[in-house]
Amino acid sequence: MNPKLSLVIGIICISFSPIFVKLADAPPIICAFYRIFFAWMLLLPYCIYQGNLKMQRKDILLAMVGGLVFASDIAVWNLSIKLISATVSTLVANLAPVWVGLLSYLLFGKRSGWLFWVGTGIAIVGMVVLVGASNLIHLQLNIGILYAVASSMLYAIYILTTKDILKRISTLPFMFYNMVAAGVFLLIVSLVLGDDLFHYNFKTWGSLAAMGIICQLTGWVTINYAISHIESTKISITLLSQTVVTCLLAVFLLGERLELKEIIGSVIVLAGIAVTFLKSKPQQSI
Repeated sequence: MNPKLSLVIGIICISFSPIFVKLADAPPIICAFYRIFFAWMLLLPYCIYQGNLKMQRKDILLAMVGGLVFASDIAVWNLSIKLISATVSTLVANLAPVWVGLLSYLLFGKRSGWLFWVGTGIAIVGMVVLVGASNLIHLQLNIGILYAVASSMLYAIYILTTKDILKRISTLPFMFYNMVAAGVFLLIVSLVLGDDLFHYNFKTWGSLAAMGIICQLTGWVTINYAISHIESTKISITLLSQTVVTCLLAVFLLGERLELKEIIGSVIVLAGIAVTFLKSKPQQSI
């Protein structure tokens, strides 16, 4: 497949995730569990047939640790989606690249260019507009937005945790072990919370299955394929279009409408995130 076409397909697929969560008449953790479960069940026979599951223990452990972080990420993101609009939740969750840059600097001393810090500042201004300055002053923050911020931070940790292992091993075996840990973790959390695992209507089962097949498996396989052929910076910037696609889907499928401050704040945040991916040109000596 053409890598650019693969990337477009992947973005469309993952953009449906908030829509399916909204449509599913199921608790957020159950939505996260079945998203992983259905994808893993489809991936299992292929990996067994290919016989590519043999990996070093260290790599399996890292993949599973990444799975625990990823499971926590989608769990709190689903909690956010259930409480606020799909568009705003997806937008805030896309702050992950900003946290990656900040954590890379704080933990590993990796310096980012001045454009990164400018973009981070713009994104923060956008968040203030989105949340409302008066709400920030009085600490009256929407819990749904806080969940989305937590999701973006968890995904940043996931990226930092797994970026090296993906350079050594194939994507599908990594996804296999990653989803094993994520699925078991989410199942345990669901049982502890007392969530119902089985008694749902046809529409909900369809949404849960679609999340696993379309968003988790098809979406991330096609995106990972594109990543192996296209420059990572271009991939990162292009993935920001997920917010726009989700917004359009939410308008047509869920009937969502955004307030003016949410539209303005969203545009500012997107602009800030995009700026963080730009690279300043080195100055040439005369």
